Amino acid sequence: MNTSIILRRLRTFVAGAALVALAGCAGTDTLRGSGDLGLIIERATGSIQIIETTGRTQLATVKGLGDLSHASAVYSRDGRFAYLFGRDGGLTKVDMLKAKIVKRVMQSGNSIGGAISQDGRLIAVSNYKPGGVKVFDAGTLDLVADIPAIDADGNRSKVVGLVDAPGQRFVFSLYDSGEIWMADFSAGGAPALRKFPDIGTLPYDGLITPDGRYYAAGLFGEDGIALLDLWNVDAGVKRILDGYGRGEQPLPVYKMPHLEGWASAGGALFLPAVGRHEILVVEKESWRELGRIPVHGQPVFAVARPDGRQVWVNFAHPRNDVVQVIDTQSRKVIHSMKPGKAILHMEFTPRGEQVFVSIRDADKVDVYDTRTFDRLTTLDARKPSGIFLTARANRIGL
Repeated sequence: MNTSIILRRLRTFVAGAALVALAGCAGTDTLRGSGDLGLIIERATGSIQIIETTGRTQLATVKGLGDLSHASAVYSRDGRFAYLFGRDGGLTKVDMLKAKIVKRVMQSGNSIGGAISQDGRLIAVSNYKPGGVKVFDAGTLDLVADIPAIDADGNRSKVVGLVDAPGQRFVFSLYDSGEIWMADFSAGGAPALRKFPDIGTLPYDGLITPDGRYYAAGLFGEDGIALLDLWNVDAGVKRILDGYGRGEQPLPVYKMPHLEGWASAGGALFLPAVGRHEILVVEKESWRELGRIPVHGQPVFAVARPDGRQVWVNFAHPRNDVVQVIDTQSRKVIHSMKPGKAILHMEFTPRGEQVFVSIRDADKVDVYDTRTFDRLTTLDARKPSGIFLTARANRIGL
């Protein structure tokens, strides 16, 4: 074999080896499942950090998301696309794998959250200004329906507590009018609306139980919760926990509790009480109060670890530098920590071995082992608030 043939074959071999090596690098760098991804909202800069939970690392930053001072997110069924709801009325679709904005629409003047339908085809946004709900095609972000929140007297209301429910429905509350509405999209086309007036004064937030059966609206204007059984909507709305603060001096409320952060564990529900230094414990089936757990301050979120054994609680200003952990079996606080000022959100990994905690004033997110309470790592983030993992994609109401 002459020298030229040997050189040609050597060049071919080296080029082939280089291609194999390059392909291997591309697979490592660009091929990724979406199941362990998540995002951290950086409220001060209108950006998000895309993270992965296996190695607890930051992968990318996406900018240009507008006012994220009270932002939240939901995910497509496959976890690839995040839909972010900004306070400025912006609805933004983000590709989590490519770390880029797919489309952004300004759909109102002031929005407060949103939801994705049971089949993943519709995105609903709740609006303060103008009051109402707008529904969009999840693929194109084209407007599908506009539902003004106008009561029987012709008054327009802010919309809060928007959740998705089984049966291709969205349920939400009218803050100013004291109503719960249900929009049913199961027939396609324009939604069928069902309205429940006179539920109580100033419903400030809403939640849906993990099985999708019950929708509950917390009331700011009075002690109590309005409950709607979505399996038996003809029965109407009933009041539970009525007057839980009766006879006691109300405290000033520095930040509304977030009922979407309530905890369901075992046979009980753990809810933050408005203006009180307590967690209310409620029996699931009867909705009667089982007890109260004294805590450090006014709770904002009470979030259950996925196995239901622990509930992690953060607090409103000025006591917002503390996180407490409640054992749901003993119903006692078993651990307290001080990660830093302005703890705004907590998010568990899907199986609950870790929890991500955003600490706004320290510009960081701490990750803790939920068994030992050891801090595993710290991620830098600019004024972080909400943390949303793609595991939410296939959970009702999240």
